[in-house]
Amino acid sequence: MSTVAVTGFIEAHAADVWRLLTDLSGRAARLSAAGPVELLTPGPFGPGTAWREERVQPGGRLLAEEFLVVEAVAPHRLVLCSSGAGVDYRITWSLRPVRRRRRGCTAVTVTQEAVPTAPYGRVVALLLGTLAARAVEVALRRDLTDLAAAAGSIGSVEAA
Repeated sequence: MSTVAVTGFIEAHAADVWRLLTDLSGRAARLSAAGPVELLTPGPFGPGTAWREERVQPGGRLLAEEFLVVEAVAPHRLVLCSSGAGVDYRITWSLRPVRRRRRGCTAVTVTQEAVPTAPYGRVVALLLGTLAARAVEVALRRDLTDLAAAAGSIGSVEAA
């Protein structure tokens, strides 16, 4: 299993960041790597919500990905799962209110865990582990920066 985590600070209250993070209808407009969202389940956002979107990968290649909400504890924790070729991904968004400069600020940590599910997934992880981890870190950092911009600020994004 490989894990990559990135933390950033967004100059907005956790409830506002949560709304941006969970509003699937505006996701493609907010996240530069995300394409149009196709909702796969009816009803309000929460555990069991599933959607498909195209994501721009490093190098510009498009990849269709499906996400499933496993846990949603507003406005603190969002856990998503996504299956890939030979690997399952678990993406956890953790939001923690902090006080900075007398106004609301949220520390946001996004963590992606990759668990190989097939023998070739393990081989690829061994051969490309460091390169893949770097690409994931860049993608997570980009999503955090986009989220901060959507919240009306450019938060500092630091690797954890």
